[in-house]
Amino acid sequence: MKVLIIYGTVEGQTRKIARFMENILQEDGHQVAIANAVEEPPSPDNFDVTLIGSSIHINKYNTLIKNYVEEHIDILNKKPSAFFSVSMAVASSIKEEHEEIEKVALEFIEETSWKTKTIWHIAGALRYTQYNYFKKLIMRSIAEKEGGAVDTTKDHEYTDWSKVKEQVLSFINSLK
Repeated sequence: MKVLIIYGTVEGQTRKIARFMENILQEDGHQVAIANAVEEPPSPDNFDVTLIGSSIHINKYNTLIKNYVEEHIDILNKKPSAFFSVSMAVASSIKEEHEEIEKVALEFIEETSWKTKTIWHIAGALRYTQYNYFKKLIMRSIAEKEGGAVDTTKDHEYTDWSKVKEQVLSFINSLK
């Protein structure tokens, strides 16, 4: 199968997840093209399936991802596709956090008129070493409130790689 992966990232975890998906799919014998939304990604028309991912920041997805979906909505709605939403809220034990990211994702799907039935919520990472002083303080405060990692001298990754692999392969295999 020819698979297109488009991603939008701020701190790099969504790119890392997209690259992981690329490797999993290539190992499974699929042809994969991958592109960052800032690099004028290709149209999905020459692909059998499209995976699109974005991180959530301040309850919003990457604007370039939204633009891409809206620009290619007719093609996306005619072929199999999946959306992967990357957020630290997935790692939270607070029920309301999970409800909020579900709401943000569904609003995104509705706003863009995308008819995908497949949405994966994937935990991101705390990139303390990449944050400026103020963002580091804010993220540490949020992490502390939610029981997350507060050691700001290193990064902390929450992505469940085995779950990502299972979701991607299960989705692709359901299309065969």
